[in-house]
Amino acid sequence: MSDQVFPRGVFCAALTPLDSDLNPNYSAFTAHCRYLIDEGCTGVALLGTTGEANSFSSDERMRLLEAALAGGVAPAQLMPGTGVAALPETVALTRHALSVGVTTIVLLPPFYYKGVSEDGLVAAYARIIEGVGDDRLRVVLYHIPQMSGVGIPHGVIAALRERFPGIVTGIKDSSGDLAHMTALVERFPGFSVLAGADPLMLPLLKVGGAGAITATTNLCARDLRFVFDHHADPAKAAEVAAAQARVVATRERASRFAQMASLKALTAARTGDADWHRLRPPLMALTEAERSALLGSSEGLARAS
Repeated sequence: MSDQVFPRGVFCAALTPLDSDLNPNYSAFTAHCRYLIDEGCTGVALLGTTGEANSFSSDERMRLLEAALAGGVAPAQLMPGTGVAALPETVALTRHALSVGVTTIVLLPPFYYKGVSEDGLVAAYARIIEGVGDDRLRVVLYHIPQMSGVGIPHGVIAALRERFPGIVTGIKDSSGDLAHMTALVERFPGFSVLAGADPLMLPLLKVGGAGAITATTNLCARDLRFVFDHHADPAKAAEVAAAQARVVATRERASRFAQMASLKALTAARTGDADWHRLRPPLMALTEAERSALLGSSEGLARAS
């Protein structure tokens, strides 16, 4: 795949820390973004599923983006999710991102109504892009049908690429279906196909994928970046295989219980900050029994740290 494909790299679907009132902890969030960049992430995909975005207001979402920027993360390193059910609100969130210099956004389809037509999805995306009205905009579509209930078919992608060339540049495919991702790469040359599941980044890269936006990157960014950087180097094959094995093991560990709660528990273990355990309802923190099983002995806790 050409290096001109954008976005390309390892992007973290960042967690969002909460304070004791279950409001976003902006300073902790900023510190986490800087940590992820220091660990090798190409960028931070904030305010996605892992970031609990749909539990936050528009004001909170805007403030989180502004906090990351104020904390020294470059606009080009940020990729916020701006898609909500209401089109005017999606337009407002996307315009806000552009107003602070962030041009690449991840865009869910409108997700409340199910069984909508491809024409309806194209019309919704077109209304958003035209409503924003800024040629700087770069849209990464967000395909996560198991959560949104609304997939993004090939026909929708083809229509949007034809109508908005240079704006609709990629897709985050969180279906977990490598065959689907491979089909996207094959049908849409020059389109950035990003895996939404950590273990699938390596096989996707091998068929021309552009990288990944994943949850477990919160825990294993260095390994994912090593895999990305060296996957095509035969001299590094053994090291890539070892890094990939660690990625898979980390993903499996974080998926033993509720994934977002587990990622937060493991982040709390790494940072020593128990505030990381909190989630905003309806999502809930792990129980004490689950947390103990996840972290294991004191030796296991040390490894998590």
